[in-house]
This record gives sequence, C-alpha cells and structure tokens, in this order.
Amino acid sequence: MDDLIISKKKPSFPIKPQLHDYLSEYNRNIKIPIFYDDLLRFQGSIVVYDKEDNDTLWIRVYYNEFERQEIELSLKKVYTILHSDGNENTLPFLSVDAIDFCTFGNSKPFRIKIRNILNDNFTYFYIKTADASRVYGLELEHMLSPYNLNFLVYKDTLIEEHIAGIPGDEFIKSFLPKCDKSEKSQIAKEFVKFNERCMIRLLGDMRSYNYVIVPTHDFDHVVYKIRAIDFDQQSYEGKFNVYRPQFFKENLKMVELVSETFQKLSIDQYKIEERSILVKRLKSFHGRIDELVDCMVHDVISKTENIDLLKAKIYDYTLDADFMKCKSMGQILKKSLEFLTQNYENINPANFR
Repeated sequence: MDDLIISKKKPSFPIKPQLHDYLSEYNRNIKIPIFYDDLLRFQGSIVVYDKEDNDTLWIRVYYNEFERQEIELSLKKVYTILHSDGNENTLPFLSVDAIDFCTFGNSKPFRIKIRNILNDNFTYFYIKTADASRVYGLELEHMLSPYNLNFLVYKDTLIEEHIAGIPGDEFIKSFLPKCDKSEKSQIAKEFVKFNERCMIRLLGDMRSYNYVIVPTHDFDHVVYKIRAIDFDQQSYEGKFNVYRPQFFKENLKMVELVSETFQKLSIDQYKIEERSILVKRLKSFHGRIDELVDCMVHDVISKTENIDLLKAKIYDYTLDADFMKCKSMGQILKKSLEFLTQNYENINPANFR
C-alpha cells in the first residue's frame, strides 16, 4: 500500500462573522478567562515519556511563580465553564496537575490535566488555536457521528474536551492480536462504517494515531467503537482518498482484517447501513446542519486547486455532474449530503442485493 501524501502544514483559517454567529446561537462561543497565546509564555519544559520510556512528543511546561498562579486559576475556571455552568464554588477542590504542550502536528495543542483533590479523579481538556476547518469538523462530528462533542470557542482560542479511548496505533499493535474471532469481526465492521462516515463527511487524515478504539463491557462481551480525535483535516485536501481511512498505510492491519473477515456483500451491506443512519442524523439535525453548511459554503477553508481536484474525483466516484459546479469545499460537502439523502433516505438494508 502506497502512503498518501497530504499537506505537511495546513494553514489555519480564521473564524468568520457568519460562523461566529452560528457558534453563539448554539452556545459554543463563550467568553473564557485565558487564551492560547497566554500558555505560550512558559519558562521551561521537560520531555514526557510513556511507560516504556518512549518519547510521546509532548513536553511538560512550567511557568514562573507570578504567572503560574494566575494561569492555573484561569484553567480551573475554563474547566468549570466546559463541564458545568461556570460555578466557581468548586474551584478550591480542583488542581492543575500538568500542562503539556505537543510539538507534533498542525494544531500544537496544550493538554491540561485537572484533578479533583477530594477524590483524586482527573480529566483532561485541550487548548488550541481556533481554526475554522477544525471547528467545522467538530460540529459535523457532533451531529453526524454517534458521539456528542463538547467544545468552546472564544476569539482565537478553542477549548476541546478529551476523547477517551485507546489510540488506534497502540490498539493495532498491542490489543488487536489478542482479540478473538468474534471481537475481530466486530472491529472490522466498525472500521468499514468509520471509513464510510469519514468519506461522506469529508474528514481527512484518519491515520491510526488520529482515532481511538473505545471498548465498552456489555454483559458477557466487549463492544468496540471507533472515534475520530483529530479534526484538522476537515474538507481541506483535494485527494479524495485522503478522506478514506482504508488508504493509509498505518491502517493496513485494519484493512487486512476487513478483507479476511467479510465478503464484498457484507462490506456493502455495512456501508449501506452507515449511509442510512447518516441520513437519519441529517434529518434529526436538519436546521442546524443547514446553518453550519451554509457557513461553510460562504467560507474559505481550502485552496482553489484542492477544490477543483476533489470535485473532479467525487464526480468520477458518483457520476453526478452537479459536483463539477461547486466553487467551495462547503458546496462540495453540501452536494455530498444532498446526494446521500437522495439515494439512501428510503433504503432498507434488509432489501439490499
């Protein structure tokens, strides 16, 4: 499998007024007491290693005493805004255990570890630069995937909740070989559906380290789900296969698992099921999806050459000439969702041949 080459450094796109209004309408745009740039003023750092002493590509940062107290108080306030109503009565019981900075990737996020000192429970959230394409990706994931996402935007800062799970690359290396036949079949089915969902909603670069596997115990077995955790490459690249996880070499083991487990008829059935479920979600969020896609239609979140290449590739895939009329990534996504609805709204998977 040849590796797909994508943009090494995707530009960050600003939040335009129309998207700003949309975020305000749905309570995503809330004033917060700290900005991404504030956290860049760290005075020192050390490398963070995992349990096997491998470099995690995160560094733990430190601030001078004067700034540290103000920064930690602001971070605890952000936590209360993100996870509750911003009530500050709980602040004395919260501790900022770590502030980590990622030196890898486009977004260069800060990861904040917040601990409740009364019971030692802890959680994470992330602070990033507010990139419009990433915000579109988060909103689309919230509405079109089986999972809800909690995030906030204020001016040029984005706050994201942590998505728990086993990183895909770690799962493929350490956990997948230990799964039994039934579990592998279930994981293969989920990968087919995940692949289809990413393609339809144009979420790119789903290499194994950009999604997590979420195991859930259900009676006498474990249920596995796949969740995207990186939304930087929402509707940016021109190569259609960038939006199909099956074409990344990091996912080769998952692709082999699918081909070893299912015949083409079963794969097609699961694709049809996922498309039909997506149509139901589109109808559930009908007004909100329309508003978001309208923002995308009038926004600039990619290069002209990427738009021209992608619409031509999707035309080859669908043979729908309307794709060739698209002038923006938002229009391509809008047409993709319309195409999906027109072709799969009344599909009954049981009747698929």
